[in-house]
Amino acid sequence: MMNKMSRIISLVLAFLILYNPAFACTGITLKSKDGGIIVARTVEWALSDAQHNKILIVPRNKKFKGQTPQGYNGKSWTGKYGFVTLTAYGQNYGPDGLNEEGLYVGVYYLPGFAKYSTYDPEHAANSMSVGDLMQWMLSSFKSVDEIISNLNSVTVVEVINKEFGGADLPFHFKIADPSGNSKIIEIVNNGEVKVYEPYLGVITNSPTYDWHVTNQRNYLRLTNAPNPERNFEPYNLKPIGGGSGLLGIPGDFTPPSRFTRAAAFTASCRPLENSQDAVLESFRILDNFNIPLGAHVPKEYMPNDISSATQMTTSSDLKNRVFYFHTMWNRQIRKIDLNSIDFSTIKEQIIDDDKTKTNNIKDVSPKNKN
Repeated sequence: MMNKMSRIISLVLAFLILYNPAFACTGITLKSKDGGIIVARTVEWALSDAQHNKILIVPRNKKFKGQTPQGYNGKSWTGKYGFVTLTAYGQNYGPDGLNEEGLYVGVYYLPGFAKYSTYDPEHAANSMSVGDLMQWMLSSFKSVDEIISNLNSVTVVEVINKEFGGADLPFHFKIADPSGNSKIIEIVNNGEVKVYEPYLGVITNSPTYDWHVTNQRNYLRLTNAPNPERNFEPYNLKPIGGGSGLLGIPGDFTPPSRFTRAAAFTASCRPLENSQDAVLESFRILDNFNIPLGAHVPKEYMPNDISSATQMTTSSDLKNRVFYFHTMWNRQIRKIDLNSIDFSTIKEQIIDDDKTKTNNIKDVSPKNKN
């Protein structure tokens, strides 16, 4: 059994090194006329079923202990706020979370660039893993400004996570609150913390965020307006059909291309009347970033326990404290209303609405009358 597991882990690591398709997430932010702030994203993991669809409810006043290379001997804290978070491989954190005050924290893959601090046992009391950092932010703060003011009080250290097959966990973060304030947090160069203003609320993966913003200069002439006809005697050329706006926008699944598309779709988004309208529009936009499994994974490495590289799509309504989602197993939009949860008394628990792993299909075929 152990030999078989070792072979599986070796294959996973080889796949990560050769193809690095693990996370290919795309995040956006939409605003509505009534002051709604909607933060939405796709969650990709193409190696196997990461169980992101199992959602953890975390109560207030939970006691946390940060993890270091020596074990759970890092920073201790008691959570002030309850929150909802996606999971990963049965762990108590995952790519996306929303707390009862409307604070959003999203985790995005940053391979080749994220580099955490070297662990120093003398500073264990302020040290934590990258997964702990997400829980610390969600459980401790209600605004982006509070997080930024307290970031220098903790040190994120490299912790090898056996539950991920021993793979590295290089992440960067997008945080947002109901006021519309938002930041991108990256930890690079052995612990250097960099904070960026989000560009149109968009985030993807590597390279670092400043590179993506610089790259947008290559697309300054993109427009959603139809191309005008041009006269080249004796020819008068018109666009071929509709849809000539955004002609030339990159269509592949690399992080730079997804960043450019997400920025273009956000900038050209129709006016949104209210938060509900913005939530539904966020799912429509992110439909453009769903990755079919075969488009991202070579045939010889195709996993047999997932149907899509895009395992989850979420949309968080920060103003109304509602977490929406659909999954690769069931594309019906579901929600968790944090206002209906008493986080002072609720027990920590998992919500799994995908036990049957079957899409809901409604038959509306007309019936013959007798």
